[in-house]
This record gives sequence, structure tokens and C-alpha cells, in this order.
Amino acid sequence: MADTLRRLVNSSPYGVLQDKLEAWYKDYHVFSCDQNLNRCCELVELTSKIQGQLFTILNLTAQEGGHYSGVDTLKSRLLPWLGSCFTIAASSVSADTSLSLIQESVDKDRRIRELSSVHESDMHKIEDKLCSTRMELDTVKQELADTQIELDSTKNKSVTTLLATEDEILHLKADLRVAQDQVDLYKRKLDVLDDYERQVRILRDEISFLTAEKTVLQERLVRSCSPSPLPRRSRSVSPVRGESPTRAQLTSSSRHARLVSRFSDLYATERLESQSLLRRYIDDLETVQRILFIAVVESFQAAKMAYRQFKSRVRKTLSSTHIGPESLEDAVVDYIVRNLDLYDVQTSVNDVINAMNVNPRISFPPEVDFVLISSFIREACRIAFAMQTLDPALDLAFSSDGELYSDVKYRRSFDSEFTAPLVAHHVWPALLEGDTVILKGEAVTRRGALWRSRSRSSSPVRSRTGSPSRTFMPSRSRSPSPGRLSSNRL
Repeated sequence: MADTLRRLVNSSPYGVLQDKLEAWYKDYHVFSCDQNLNRCCELVELTSKIQGQLFTILNLTAQEGGHYSGVDTLKSRLLPWLGSCFTIAASSVSADTSLSLIQESVDKDRRIRELSSVHESDMHKIEDKLCSTRMELDTVKQELADTQIELDSTKNKSVTTLLATEDEILHLKADLRVAQDQVDLYKRKLDVLDDYERQVRILRDEISFLTAEKTVLQERLVRSCSPSPLPRRSRSVSPVRGESPTRAQLTSSSRHARLVSRFSDLYATERLESQSLLRRYIDDLETVQRILFIAVVESFQAAKMAYRQFKSRVRKTLSSTHIGPESLEDAVVDYIVRNLDLYDVQTSVNDVINAMNVNPRISFPPEVDFVLISSFIREACRIAFAMQTLDPALDLAFSSDGELYSDVKYRRSFDSEFTAPLVAHHVWPALLEGDTVILKGEAVTRRGALWRSRSRSSSPVRSRTGSPSRTFMPSRSRSPSPGRLSSNRL
């Protein structure tokens, strides 16, 4: 019996019967009369097969129970059903109603069994939770008692140590005030020490300059005291007059180191501050890096142009009155070094902003004005202007998007593709002294950088006059003419 029942369960005949009924219902209006009758006969055959298997199982089950087992069930369930199905020809209840009643009875029995099982499982769960809750409650009560005992002991100890703790707090506050006074004293001493170091550097430069002048004067004194058969000729061709070092030449090395350090600080400090300021308005980091890079490049261009104009005016002024031992060119450079504060940096800043406004490589968000980074541009212009007074002058390396990456000129940024050979965009330019790189720049390498650079270069320049927050700064010359300066400063 068990094998027959297992085969019946594995074959799932009622599922097949249900699928066939649903398929017939979907296609009932499409099929012809013969096709519908064939489907109905097929379902009747399948039902008879299932009933045959069930009667086989019923027979085997009855045989396993013996002669008298199951007799009451057969009398109360099977025989009345068989009599109602085969003996009654007509009934007041239709077939559909009978099927629906049977189905409802089966569903109610199934629901009752499910509810009873669920109720029993819920009762078991509730009993388990109740037991666990009681155990936890006992544990909490024990912990509460232990905590109360510890609290009482802690109160007793705190009463004895309260006075000592207050004294310690007072002593610690006094020590803290003393330490703060010492920190303030050390800060003042450190500021004084920085001032002393700055004065020492200035005095060293002055000493080196005065030592060189002393050497030149001693040589002149020796030459003037020695007998010379041709004094006029020796005075006219004296080489000492052209070889006297100026202040610019004597301080060139120290100014070189200081300017390189300022350029490094511009990259490490001011650039990051300006980048954070622009990121409040521009989400794209690449656009912000392009803006700062172009700002530095344009600052050097504007500063070099201003240096040439300023140098030309100084040369024109000094050419008629120059009588010193150094050459006119050295005197001009020495004057510019001594009077760097005459450089009209605001005009250069305006020129840089105007040049950036029409640069096609920058995407122009209308809510951002480049005046936001005017302090960064101003410092870059000052550094670039001062670098032009060195011999040789310091300048930026040539760069272009899509160029071949060079380890000599640049280092890759952290978000670069390290296998890409081309530069997508630059973060910081390289600093050159002649043809030698003294400070590396920073670049971002990407694959397809050449295509990106061409697409950016072919994009039209967009007008920014419609931006409500964008204003162009007119460039005005504010530098005073060197001819108006006093003869004492010259």
C-alpha cells in the first residue's frame, strides 16, 4: 500500500488534472465541439485512473486492517456515498453545487487543521518565551541586587575621597594655568626668534653686499695709489667699473631659493585652498584643476609682459643719468629688485581673469566668477614677476593636453591611469631654469587623452556676458613711471 501511495504522490495526478482543466478553460471558446468533447473525455479518463488507484489503496488498506478494522468507516463514509451516486437518479442539488460544497468542506477542514497547528505552535512559543522571560527577570533581579550593593559601597568610598578629589582638581587647574602661561611665553619667544632669524638673513645679505663693495673699493684704492704712466688711459679702460657686483647679483642665490620655496608653497597651500573654494560651486574636480592650472600659466604670461614693460621704462629713465660702475642692464635689474613693491599686480590680475574668461579649455559655469581666486592669482603673479629678476630667469615648461607623459617634467596624480602614455590634463606646471627642470609638475594621464583634447579644442568659446555673477575687470596701468621717482632711490 505504501508503494502505491508513494507512486501516486510522485506522479502528482491532481496537479496534472488541474493544469489540463485550466488549459481547457482558456481555449474552450476557441476549440470546436469535437475538441471540447475530446478534452472532457480525456479528463474523465484521467479521473477514473486516479479513482482506480485510490480504490486500490482503499482495498490494500482494508486488507492490512483485518476482517473487522475499518468497517465503521466504510459503512458511514463509503457506502452512503456510493448509494447517493449510483442509486439516486436525480437530486435537488446540482452537480456544481455538490462540488462546491465538497470543496468548501475540504477547505474548512484544512483551515481548521492549519489553525489548530498554528495555535499549538504559538502556544509552545509563548510558553518558551514566558520561561525565558522569567529566567531573565530572575537574572535582572539578582543583578539589580548586586548593583545596589556595589552602589552603596561606591557611595561610601566616594564620600571619603571627595575632599581629596576636589584638592586634586584645584591643583590640576593651577598646573594648567601655569602650563598655558608657559605656552604663551614660548610662543612669544618663538615669534621673537623668527624675527631675529629674519633680521639675521637680512644682515647677512647686507654684510655680503658690503663685503663685496669693500673689496671693490680696496682694489680701486690700490690702483689709485700705484704709479701709472698713463693715468687717463687706465681710467678709461679700467675693467673694475664693469665687474662691480650689484645687490641683485649678490642676493641672486638667496632670492632663487626663496622664490622656489614660495612656488612650492603656492602649490601645497594656496592651490588647495582655492580648489576647496571652487569645489563649493563646481562638482567636477577636473574642471577645477584645469582652472587653477590655467590661472598659473596666465599669471606667468601676464607677469612676464609686465616685467618687460616695467624694465623698458626703467631703462629709458636711467639711460640718461647712469654713471655707476655697473652696466646699464645691471643697474636696471638692481633697481627692479630693490623696488618690487612698485609692480602693479592688480593690473596683471585683471589681465589674467580676462584671459581666463575667453579660454576655450575651461567649461564656464555661470554661477562661478574667477574673481573668487584673485588672491591665488595675485600671489602667482608676484612670484612670477620676481622670478624674472633672476639670472637665468625661471619660467614654466610648455604643456598641452594630449602630450606624451614625461617623468622628468611631471609626476602622476593619484587618480591617473598609470599605464596611459598621454596626459589628459595638467594639475600643476613644471618649473624650469633654462632647460633644466628644478620642480616637477603634476599631470593626470588617461587613455584616449588625445581624442579628449581634440574634442575640447574644437568646442566653441561660449560667451559669458549673460552671467549675472560674471564681471570682466578692465585692465588699467597703475604703476608709477620710474622717471617720477626720487634720485635717492635710483
